[in-house]
Amino acid sequence: MSKTILITGTSSGFGKLMALDLAAKGYTVIAAMRSIATKNAGIAKELNAIPNIEVVEMDVTSAESVNAAVEVTVKKYGQIDVLINNAGITGFGLFEATSIEQMKNIFEVNLWGTVRNLLAVLPSMREHRSGLIINITSGLGLITAPYLGPYNGSKWAIEGITETIRYEVKDYGIETVTLQPGAYPTGISEKPENGSDRPEITAAYGSEALEKIQKFGGIMYGKIDEYKMDPQEIADAVTKLVEMAPGTRPFYTTVNRVTGNLEQEYANTKIPYNQEWIKRMGWGEWL
Repeated sequence: MSKTILITGTSSGFGKLMALDLAAKGYTVIAAMRSIATKNAGIAKELNAIPNIEVVEMDVTSAESVNAAVEVTVKKYGQIDVLINNAGITGFGLFEATSIEQMKNIFEVNLWGTVRNLLAVLPSMREHRSGLIINITSGLGLITAPYLGPYNGSKWAIEGITETIRYEVKDYGIETVTLQPGAYPTGISEKPENGSDRPEITAAYGSEALEKIQKFGGIMYGKIDEYKMDPQEIADAVTKLVEMAPGTRPFYTTVNRVTGNLEQEYANTKIPYNQEWIKRMGWGEWL
């Protein structure tokens, strides 16, 4: 029986590629996106025409929308075998020059959108005592960089939640893992409306600071071009995780040719330290 896979944020970028690849493998793909009757009507029609893909309306910033999409899916297919939390936005600029409202917007999509889907899907997975959750975070969920503070924070939060719940749900046959992409040309970082929105603060930092910000962005896009970063690499990594046998999946998967997967080396050192800490606290039975 084909697995049913729910993917958020499938209107473009990683999400669309994941949907296409997994459907081609024979999985039943529920491609979630917002505005399927308006802004995303074209891509929704395109994906709906592909065998094994069904597009559903989902605004990850709305619990009502998330719950409705999950309820319809579970009612039709019996359960959701795999949840891929992919929907996300970024924001670029000085931390001080970013309003609280703008920071909330980034967290609303990245963190709370992920949480809403987790809360909606976990009951069915627990009932069936099986499931796989893949949270797409970022290399910036493990390390930090300037001018990306709110995005950095939202991805660190997802990493923390994913690490925490894996201890809580593993006895119910549910696996939780994270995948950390590097910088890819998906369009996520090309939306200035999500960046710093207090230009008077940016101006107060002076021309030298502005030059450094622009240089930073130029270097990032230059690396994307230099290393020919292909978003398909992330879709391939997701497919590999889905097809691995339960119990064999790594908790962290990083994909970043620019850094030579330095993030993976760091992640691999983090796991044993975390486990040793839990043991020393007397909580070894939860490992």
